[in-house]
Amino acid sequence: MPATDFDAERDYDDERFSTSEVFRSDRMKVVCGYFEPGQFIPVHAPDSDVAITVRSGSGTVREGETERSVGPGDVVVVEAGTARGVRASDGERLEASLVTAPPPTDAEHDPVRSGIRRGEFDPRADGE
Repeated sequence: MPATDFDAERDYDDERFSTSEVFRSDRMKVVCGYFEPGQFIPVHAPDSDVAITVRSGSGTVREGETERSVGPGDVVVVEAGTARGVRASDGERLEASLVTAPPPTDAEHDPVRSGIRRGEFDPRADGE
């Protein structure tokens, strides 16, 4: 049985959000996510559902054109194929668990890598 806690997995990166994979199968992926203030997962639309549970800090979850402020204890679910992204507030770190089902493919993460390289939360805002 995979088991861990946020304190044991905690690892922040000054350059980009970081994750620690807790579990992965063909059907599901579970990670602990760590965001420095202002860090983000760029908006992208993989063919997987995601459930985000905020442990500490605050931020924003994008679902389509809707943004929702989140804080400790909040649970947000975004359905597969819907554009989504996560961003920590400017003033504090954000820690959350992210469960995706099924796990996104490597190709579906290309927009995430590209957005991080360019420092863009929503690449679609620039006509992509």
